[in-house]
Amino acid sequence: MAVYVCSLSATPDQVIQPLTDTLLRFPYDEDQMDQWGMHDPAQPDGATSVIGDQRSGLIWPRCEGWGYLTAEFQWEPGDYNEIRDAFMRDPLGLTSDPRNDTAREDRYPTGGFQWFVKNHQLGVYPGTPLGVMVRHNDKVPRRVLYAQFKLSIHPW
Repeated sequence: MAVYVCSLSATPDQVIQPLTDTLLRFPYDEDQMDQWGMHDPAQPDGATSVIGDQRSGLIWPRCEGWGYLTAEFQWEPGDYNEIRDAFMRDPLGLTSDPRNDTAREDRYPTGGFQWFVKNHQLGVYPGTPLGVMVRHNDKVPRRVLYAQFKLSIHPW
């Protein structure tokens, strides 16, 4: 039985506004592994995405199964005292399934740049995209300097 994998990374800075849940976005043409087309500009619901739009933050599971999610973030130093992140099913409300976040974490910054890695497992289904959301509480916009988002599916 095949394991389906989608592995994305983004190095362009992504500006995150204060106190705003923001879907991280990923390019379609660089630094990724997506043999099964789970992060494709031609999306399963018929829409076409371009890098930088909200949909470029989605992974669309190729099959039903047990999903293993991993994300990594590097935040620039800032004057915040909380950084938040979560995985989310259907973060843009594109399907009839309700938006559903999971593995939400509040983090307290350490000195300097902020590196975080998170992992979670859940059931995944075609037609219900996944994303990773971030947020901070500084008074000014802050940048995520690097991000990864990975899904591996073990079909049932």
